[in-house]
Amino acid sequence: MTDGFSVPGPAAADTLAASVSRVAELADRLGLSHGEVFDVHQLSEASGVPADTAAALLEGRPAGEADLQARFLQRFDLLRRTRLKPNGRRYTQQEIADGAGMSRQQAGALINGDRRPTMEHCDAIQRFFGVHAGFLTADDTQALNDALLRTEQRLLTDFAGEGDPLERLLLDHGVRGIAWRAAQLPTDKHRDKVTEWLDMLLELYLIHI
Repeated sequence: MTDGFSVPGPAAADTLAASVSRVAELADRLGLSHGEVFDVHQLSEASGVPADTAAALLEGRPAGEADLQARFLQRFDLLRRTRLKPNGRRYTQQEIADGAGMSRQQAGALINGDRRPTMEHCDAIQRFFGVHAGFLTADDTQALNDALLRTEQRLLTDFAGEGDPLERLLLDHGVRGIAWRAAQLPTDKHRDKVTEWLDMLLELYLIHI
């Protein structure tokens, strides 16, 4: 952990490789091309990882890792280019500042790289642009893996259709992703809370079948 931001773990590449394998298998079962489900430009926009870096990571090649400041600036720029206003125009610096609850000067300093972002800055900007937590800060391997988990979720939903209620529970609430994140929690007490929540959801499903 560095300044409150995550750094890559030793098993990150293995986790990504496992996600790639699962998504590839689902694509084959659904008759989808790998080029479609592993479109690096779409994955780049979804994850914030540069397309060339995403391509290398998907192939299991080392791609290096930008430092936190460079990563933040690259992903903030991507958000400004791809998350547009309803009229198709970019948000202005003032609009970003107002929406993220900061001054125009603060927003400008972050955009220009003159100020290091805090977690509060990142959270506010992510909420403003409507992207998931960690979009601006996760290391490339983690960010790409998270994007693939969302792809996997969509494919699983397509594959399962209207099947078994327990299967629907697993799909509707992204239990694979929840389980992966639960494993990162610091104590058994935190993990037990996740288990209780899942048990409650299952009971609700069983009541209504």
